[in-house]
Formats: sequence, structure tokens, C-alpha cells
Amino acid sequence: MNQKFNEFIDIARKLNGIGIRPLLMGSVGLEEVTGRSWDAQDLDIHVPGDKRGWEVPAETSIHNWSEIVGIMNSMDYTLIDLHEHEFSKDGLSVEFGIIDTLPGFSGVKLENLETHRAGDVNYYLLNPEQYLRVYEASSKDSYRANQNNHKDLGKIEYLKQVHFHKETNA
Repeated sequence: MNQKFNEFIDIARKLNGIGIRPLLMGSVGLEEVTGRSWDAQDLDIHVPGDKRGWEVPAETSIHNWSEIVGIMNSMDYTLIDLHEHEFSKDGLSVEFGIIDTLPGFSGVKLENLETHRAGDVNYYLLNPEQYLRVYEASSKDSYRANQNNHKDLGKIEYLKQVHFHKETNA
């Protein structure tokens, strides 16, 4: 397991303690699913919140936000961007997103998320097909495309090959 994934598990354990089962998104999650390094730069963790997402004030869009801030502070993280729900510690950025925006954004249904376990920690992880849907939706989002210099396109091509290969061998 890589260091960023281990940090996610530590955060997820504390989130489980307040009744939250987080979804590991982004490159760290994709690395867990594919077994391939995607040069993850940060942790993207989705938790329950208002499905309207950006339409709601940042301080109220994520349920249990004050408890999450308390958890992150207890782990020596500093909130550096409320709008992005971004924390930082020792050069690692951890951003919280809203799991409830997933169906509207990518068509991935929450009831289809797979629960995973690492010891005593429960969390969600997308499967390759769901990751493909998320990255395809993200590639159409001009803000995300500009922020990521279109690096998601390589992930999309890889996931298409894996998904297509799986379907042709089924």
C-alpha cells in the first residue's frame, strides 16, 4: 500500500467513528483499483452532503462539516481553502467532495458503490467502469480540464481499454 492510501485509511477510520463511510476518489483510488501508479498528487475523499454541491455555501454543503474539520485538525491538518474543502499537512493536500453529487455529475448511482474494508475501516471505491464515467464527465468540465492539464485523458484511454478488453473476454 502506498503512503497516500495509508493516510486515507487513517482519515477514513476517524470518519467511520462519526458514522461516515467515505468514497476514495481521484488517482489514489484509481491506483487501488488498477494496481498502477497514476502519480497521485493529493487525496480526494467524498462524504455525504447537499446534492446541489456548488450551489450551497461551502460551510454548509458537506454534512457533519464541523466534525470533519475537528478530525482533520486532530490529525494536524490545516484548512487552507474552505470553498474547495481543502486541507494540507506536510505537503499533502486532502480535498473533500460531496458523494451525493456523483449521480447528477457522472450517472454513477450511490446504491451501486462497492464497500471495501481495510482492517476495521469501511469505505467505498469505484470500479473501473464507474471511474470511466467519472473521468469522462470530468473531461467535459472546463474548470477541471484546465486544472489538470487534461491528464485525465490518459486515464480515460486506459479505462476504456481495460473495460473494452473485459467485455470482449466475458
